[in-house]
Amino acid sequence: PSTMAKTEGPSQRQLRVGEELRHVLADVLNRGESNEEVLFDVSITVTEVRISPDLKNATVFVMPLLGGKVGGKNADEVLAALKRAKPFFRHQVAKELNNLRTVPDLKFMLDTSFDAGQRMEALLNKIQS
Repeated sequence: PSTMAKTEGPSQRQLRVGEELRHVLADVLNRGESNEEVLFDVSITVTEVRISPDLKNATVFVMPLLGGKVGGKNADEVLAALKRAKPFFRHQVAKELNNLRTVPDLKFMLDTSFDAGQRMEALLNKIQS
């Protein structure tokens, strides 16, 4: 047996449930069924769902495709609307994922990895020139 420390990542179950949640939430957002007016004309991509080991908490990373501002809406307004509509989204998850004992609490966050990647690329380009 190896004595090297093993870094634990998410379990297969966490990854599977996170992916199932991502699909359900993406479908619900695409159908535009929530009663939050801010979400009606905004395309929102669910980029990732990270779920806690006990499957009770899920962090939902989203990226609203606003192209700057659409109808005066910005990413913070969209995030606030998602948070207000959390009970609706949990109910939809409960309806569509009946293999879960409890529906995880959803925490919506903006996915800033794309922005970070663009900044890194710009910095690398600046160094090279």
